[in-house]
Amino acid sequence: MSGFESRRERIIDILKNSDRPLSVDEIAVLIGLNPRESKHVYEDLKHAAKTLYRRSRGREYIAMIPPKCLNCGFVFKKINRVRKPSKCPKCRSERIAPPLFVYVVE
Repeated sequence: MSGFESRRERIIDILKNSDRPLSVDEIAVLIGLNPRESKHVYEDLKHAAKTLYRRSRGREYIAMIPPKCLNCGFVFKKINRVRKPSKCPKCRSERIAPPLFVYVVE
């Protein structure tokens, strides 16, 4: 990694070199952001995924493992925005595992 990469390019590199799915908080720390600034990473991930998909003509992409309720096991499959939900619609628990992101090559 050179010092001239954009934050979105660094996110792609981090996911490419990771041996496991990463949460937004983990990605934020790896690119040098405070985990409290993770909302910026969600936006960067969305754009990085589009760029990677377009650049590779669909052979490479960033996949999301959806958030899951740690209380009842509900999986948030239909979410409009990439984010960590605040409450489970099934049991109303706030114990939600964040979405995880992984780099995929086909």
